[in-house]
Amino acid sequence: MAVSIIDVARLAEVSTATVSRALRGLPNVSEATRERVLRAAEELSYSISPHASNLASGRTGTVGVVLPFVNRWFYSQVVAGIDSVLRANDLDLLLYNLGDARVHERFFDRMPLRRRVDALIVLNLPLSKPEAEALVSMEVPIAVLGTRIPGCWHVSIDNAEGASTAVRHLINLGHRRIGMITGALGDPRGFTTPIVRQHAYRSVLAQAGISYEPDLEAPGNFGIDEGASAMAKLLSLPDPPTAVFAESDQMAFGALRTLHRMGLRAPDDVSVIGFDDHETAELLDLTTIAQPVTHQGELLAQQILDALSGTSEEPTRVVVPTRLVVRGTTGSVRTARPRRNRDPEAP
Repeated sequence: MAVSIIDVARLAEVSTATVSRALRGLPNVSEATRERVLRAAEELSYSISPHASNLASGRTGTVGVVLPFVNRWFYSQVVAGIDSVLRANDLDLLLYNLGDARVHERFFDRMPLRRRVDALIVLNLPLSKPEAEALVSMEVPIAVLGTRIPGCWHVSIDNAEGASTAVRHLINLGHRRIGMITGALGDPRGFTTPIVRQHAYRSVLAQAGISYEPDLEAPGNFGIDEGASAMAKLLSLPDPPTAVFAESDQMAFGALRTLHRMGLRAPDDVSVIGFDDHETAELLDLTTIAQPVTHQGELLAQQILDALSGTSEEPTRVVVPTRLVVRGTTGSVRTARPRRNRDPEAP
C-alpha cells in the first residue's frame, strides 16, 4: 500500500498540514519540527506529490466546497459567506453536492476534486474514517464545519449549549410540558447535530426534575411542512405541550403555521422557540437561538486563506457563540390548555 501524508504525520506526531508545509519548505515551521517530518518521510520513503508542492503558488485558484445539501437555507448562507471571502481574494469556488447516497459513494470512489483545487471546505458532512483519510490524502488544506477531521481547520457552534439555552428559557417561563420538534434523527448518513440538540433537551429537562416523555418529541426533518406536521402531532396528544422547542427556525415556521390554522396563537396557547435566527424569524416575531450562519462561512474561508499563505502554522478551531433572542412567540405558561378548534391540515 502506498505511503500517504497521513502516515508521515502519525510517525512525526504532527498534523498533515504541518507535514505539507515542512516538505514544501514553507515558513512557520520550527526547525526541530521540520527535521522530525523529514526523518519520518525518509523512513517511510515518502515523496510529496508535484501537485502538493505547488499549493503555495495557488495555480488552480480554486477552493472546493463539499456539502450534503445545496438547496437548504443553512447551507446556502454558509456558502454565501465562503464565496464572499474567496471572491475578495481572487479565488473561485467549486461546489460538490453529495446529498444523494449514490453521489456520495461515487464521489469518494473517483475523488474528482483531486488536482482541481488548492484547498477544501467540508460542510457538516458525516464521514467514515476511510472517507476522511481520503480527503486528507489530497494533501491540501481542509477546513471543516461541524464534523471534525483530525489535522484539519475547524469551525462550529456549541449545539448542546444552544439547545440547552432554548429549553432553559422555556422552563424559566414556567413551562413543564415542553415538546420538541427534532431534525433528521435516524438518518443513515449519521448527522450528529439533531442528536446533540435532542440530548441537550433531555438533559435540561432532567436537571429541572421534569420527566422525559417520548410522545413529546416529533420528527420535523428541518423542513417547514414537516415542522407543521410535527406540531399537529404534538397538539393531538391528550395532554399537549404548553411550549415547543424546534431544532430549526424553518421547523418553527411550520409549527406556527399549524397553530394559526387551528385558531391558536403563540405564546397565548403554546410558546414556540426555534434555532438559527433565519432572516424571516424577526418578521414572524419568533423567539430563537441565533447563530451567525454566514459568518461561519467567512471564518472557514479565512482559515483556508491563512493555510494557503502559510500564516497559520497549525490547524485552528473556532467555536462561534450562539445567543438567545427573545421575541413574541414565547411567554409565561398559561393555565388553560391549547384548544383544537380546527383540522391543522385544513387550508
